[in-house]
Amino acid sequence: MMSEWLVYPALGVIAGIFAGLLGVGGGVVIVPILLFVFTTQGFPAHHMMQMALATSLGSIVFTSIASFMTHHRHGAVRWDIVMGISPGILIGSFSGTWLAAQLSTRALKIFFACFLYYVASTMLRNFKPKPSRQLPGPLGMNGVGVVIGVISSLVGIGGGSLSVPFMMLCNVPVHHAIGTSAAIGFPIAVAGTLGYVVNGLSIADLPTPHLGYLYIPALFGIALFSFFSAPFGAKLSHKTPVVTLKRIFAVFLMIIATRILWGAL
Repeated sequence: MMSEWLVYPALGVIAGIFAGLLGVGGGVVIVPILLFVFTTQGFPAHHMMQMALATSLGSIVFTSIASFMTHHRHGAVRWDIVMGISPGILIGSFSGTWLAAQLSTRALKIFFACFLYYVASTMLRNFKPKPSRQLPGPLGMNGVGVVIGVISSLVGIGGGSLSVPFMMLCNVPVHHAIGTSAAIGFPIAVAGTLGYVVNGLSIADLPTPHLGYLYIPALFGIALFSFFSAPFGAKLSHKTPVVTLKRIFAVFLMIIATRILWGAL
């Protein structure tokens, strides 16, 4: 038990620094490391991925608050977009957790690995979608929100890898897209966490202490330390060659994705 209280804070520091430094969601770091730690601790394999996703989203509830408040102070949050897309986000995120509860850990690992390949490829290419349209109406916004919510809850992220390109495509300036994405991450994390709690309440063989699929020691260790380390990563981003670091990190993500995919297959 003592090692848990050392490993999870360390993971929180790492996830927070990478999130602030490279602008990637902490979930792409948190979920793979949680899988490794949960495996070494002998957690039940058939629930391991759901627990990793739930715990990742639970930590994002806290870190997203600090993130979007900082962006709000700089006037970078488009609250009209947040309000317009949130109903779909809430529906999609909660529904995605139900789908995750029906899927096997193997299927979720394969999906997560494919998502990591997508994130890594966009970072390697430094992909920035060219503005080519305007934001859709209420129905379209909610439809996009459902898709972003479902995928985010299936991979345990705050949705920035999906919502930022969407907003940039719709002529939202990049700094507003990033700030607004941070605010969108909050309803994703809240609905996703609640969904994993509800869907995990009937599972009898989960390691304690837990709340549904949410593993409490990991949640508090990661959330607390990533909350304070993310601003440090953001400061470093102004002093380091971020494009080069992103490419190095992308290669690292591809290695992780390959390892997860190989283990799943």
